[in-house]
Amino acid sequence: MSTAAVPAEQVTYLELSEEGGGAHKFYEVRLAGAEVTVTYGRIGEGGQAKTTSYPTAEKAVAAASRKVGEKVRKGYAPAVRGVRQRRAVTRRAMASSGSTARQAPLVWRFRSGAAAFGVFVGEEQAWVGNEAGDVYTLTHDGVVTGRYGLPDGVKCIVADDRWIYAGCDNGKVYDLGGKVPRVAYEIAEDVDIYWLDIHDGVLGVADERGGLTTVDHEDEFQWRRKAEGREGWMVRCDREGVYHGHTRGVSRYAARGGEPVWHTRTEGEVLFGWQEREEVFAGTSRGWVHRLRKADGGEVARYRCDAAVFSCAASPDGRYVFAGDNHSSVYCFAADGTRLWKLGTGCGSAYSMQYRDGRLYLVTTDGSLACLDASEQAVRAAEDGTLPRTAEVDAFGWEAVAPGARLETVEAALAGAGVEVECVQEGGRTRVRVVSAGYDPSWRVQFPKDVRVPGARYLVAEVLESGAGGFYRARGEIKRLL
Repeated sequence: MSTAAVPAEQVTYLELSEEGGGAHKFYEVRLAGAEVTVTYGRIGEGGQAKTTSYPTAEKAVAAASRKVGEKVRKGYAPAVRGVRQRRAVTRRAMASSGSTARQAPLVWRFRSGAAAFGVFVGEEQAWVGNEAGDVYTLTHDGVVTGRYGLPDGVKCIVADDRWIYAGCDNGKVYDLGGKVPRVAYEIAEDVDIYWLDIHDGVLGVADERGGLTTVDHEDEFQWRRKAEGREGWMVRCDREGVYHGHTRGVSRYAARGGEPVWHTRTEGEVLFGWQEREEVFAGTSRGWVHRLRKADGGEVARYRCDAAVFSCAASPDGRYVFAGDNHSSVYCFAADGTRLWKLGTGCGSAYSMQYRDGRLYLVTTDGSLACLDASEQAVRAAEDGTLPRTAEVDAFGWEAVAPGARLETVEAALAGAGVEVECVQEGGRTRVRVVSAGYDPSWRVQFPKDVRVPGARYLVAEVLESGAGGFYRARGEIKRLL
């Protein structure tokens, strides 16, 4: 064993800053004895830190050197903290500008306070997440019902059966199914998330460099692929495949194993993706929406917009296809490609959208969640210059609920209704299994990462079998048993 002296503390600070709105990140490795602390984030911000302990100081030195080397190979370089300044996050290269189209018939509009990317509209309520980290819930009639405050910008909001998740720029994915947000997944620190999707607990992550990564319900790595292009603004998942859109088109990979299935080139860089049961839709920088068959990647139809497409969606029956461009316009097409209408949003360009029950929900560059009446009658009236009165929604009095690892505690004898689970240590990982009768004790439970304590027992509102079987998923409020 080497007996060379090891410095008491050694700090290596690196930065990666690209022109034209590219990466603007720092990475610091602090070595202190047998501990290595890595801090990373956007330049000018505090970032997040993780400390790892090693058996010996020599192994800590080797680990620190390896981490620095990996970053240098990716383009990071030594820098002096504080010289470069924080800059605004720009997730789309093109600037949004005003629309010259007639105004769309908006039923109501909620201003969230910052540019918004995340939207999901379920049976009971709509969700919007913005770059300030705020997530609001609203009824379909535009009444605010809740607010979460996440620690970084919300990239997207996705649903997986009964579960709702928000993906953040800090690399974490939060379960929003309870009163307090809980960490469900933690993405690798060197993955700059652009978009994500989830199917039956399996998370697909598309990143800045064209990488596609999947992890399972236990947040364990499954497989990774690198596309020919960069900037993965599209990832959609289903039982059979993962569909990845980037600067060179759309690719499909097998859900299990990640083997390439097909690749289809698109007219322009993919900026957004949507899926229905049998098809995927890709909006591009050249103003096209491509409609592709999931089975073989063949093009069913394409839809022409007048500017770069920031978002797209479709009606569940495939009869209508919608798109939003970077000039604050929104379009509706017939399935065969015929443009039915084009109208202005009046509240910026739509970064994301979803159609439900005759309404089109948009989240926009000015931070609005807007509910558009997409019925034929309302659209015809709007084209003639007659608009409904748009209700302005506010969130006055709603305090943001921040993520936290603290749980309500309860005596086991007084626990009441629920399912009992326990956290156990298996090797270097913590697992959760069901204790209550009637469940398979060999199945693991998908359970928030930030509240796991080996040896602890918990009471969960519900524990449900996953769609494909093989594991359970916790849902609802969690209490720790004393």
